[in-house]
Amino acid sequence: MNSLRDLGKLTIENARNALRRRQVSSEELTRAYLERIRSLDDRLHAYLTVSQDQALAQAATADRRIVSGDDTPLLGIPVAIKDIIITRDVPSTAGSKILKGFIPPYDAYVTERLKQAGAVLLGKTNTDEFAMGSSTENSAYGVTRNPWDSTRVPGGSSGGSAAAVSAGLAMGALGTDTGGSVRQPASFCGVVGIRPTYGRVSRWGAIAFASSLDQVGTFGRTVTDCASMLQVIAGYDRRDSTSLDVLVPDYRAALTGNVNGLRIGVPKEYFIEGIEPAVESAVRSAIAVLEGLGAEIREISLPHTRYALPVYYLLAPAEASANLARYDGIRYGPRVLGEDVIDSTKNTRALFGPEVKRRIMLGTYALSAGYYDEYYGRASRVRTLIKQDFLNAFEDVDVIACPTSPTTAFKIGERTADPLSMYLADIFTLSVNLSASCGLSVPCGFDEGGLPVGLQLIGNTLQEATILNAAYAYEQAAAWHEQAPPLSK
Repeated sequence: MNSLRDLGKLTIENARNALRRRQVSSEELTRAYLERIRSLDDRLHAYLTVSQDQALAQAATADRRIVSGDDTPLLGIPVAIKDIIITRDVPSTAGSKILKGFIPPYDAYVTERLKQAGAVLLGKTNTDEFAMGSSTENSAYGVTRNPWDSTRVPGGSSGGSAAAVSAGLAMGALGTDTGGSVRQPASFCGVVGIRPTYGRVSRWGAIAFASSLDQVGTFGRTVTDCASMLQVIAGYDRRDSTSLDVLVPDYRAALTGNVNGLRIGVPKEYFIEGIEPAVESAVRSAIAVLEGLGAEIREISLPHTRYALPVYYLLAPAEASANLARYDGIRYGPRVLGEDVIDSTKNTRALFGPEVKRRIMLGTYALSAGYYDEYYGRASRVRTLIKQDFLNAFEDVDVIACPTSPTTAFKIGERTADPLSMYLADIFTLSVNLSASCGLSVPCGFDEGGLPVGLQLIGNTLQEATILNAAYAYEQAAAWHEQAPPLSK
């Protein structure tokens, strides 16, 4: 198969067709990706763990299933998983020293679904510690680099997964999105990333950061690839009390490319002072392309957008404070002994990194006696107003279009000393999580330095098929997905 010579541009759809036609075996495909990881990942550090033996065994099983006539989605396709998602018999660290050496005895729901579909799991990708970050610089195991420019971040917290797909080190990948952690790195790395509606995909086995905001999402080189992966992992799971027991549509069948009459809202609050001119230009050009394809463009207002950042950074740290209380050195990972139990717990929790400690302290303060109503309670009420903004908007439009991030990828180290500047990288993505909507990022151009820009398309609750089709229509008209980063060649 000639395309094995250029894995940086190979899509799941291309590979699936080649596997069915017996032009290549899953084992050959997997070995090619493992070799590519060996040759390139020293420069990128997209992976924390490469599961070579397991991957080759899964590929051999996939080949036998293909010979028997099985045509399961993702059968024989090599993919990667963010290291905040539990994987049986493979280290799962959440990018933290406090889980170093933790090897789970079970799989997360999404990992189970991938294995049932016949996917080959190449390994675990780097992440900001407990998914707390926007650049993957907060990992306890080192920084991941952007394939388009190795001096820049890949975004975060799912930066390892985004970089792996962008550089051709995996055909697709899973990430988690709590405040934009799939969409923002997808934008920075020039790939497609979707955050489905809260509850559309089970969180069982995804290590919790902020339970009312976390959602597993998918990365792919194309919209079709993202839809194929989402098709496999979406669905009801009785083990997750927030899982939605609703029908999962055929996402790939929804990719008709027809957006004639689609009502697209453009929120004036998302084109603000501080947005890079190249980002605004690329996004407005992308919206014009959709209009040329028959979509109807309307200006809308989401008036409570300005409160999204402070609301998120009250609610998310509060939930993190509660979720991370379980890491005490007794049940998971290493234990740093002290004179007594309390001293041992203190010593063990000192393994948390600076950003995790910062958010635990913020969250604990917001939940403390005398401050709960003033901070957490008020933030919860404003969250309802943000949700209502989106409900009002979706009475008049089908999709909301805006930038994924106000900037392209920034330099490594540029914002680490200024947490607020780092938090602002997610200013356009946070509201989707707060409102329980769905959103995706699709490449829409480059800045003057050759760094990717992402167009964000936001849909109402459970409207993933609508935004996927809008993104597909744009992708086919603009063909930015055909570009590959220099490091991937």
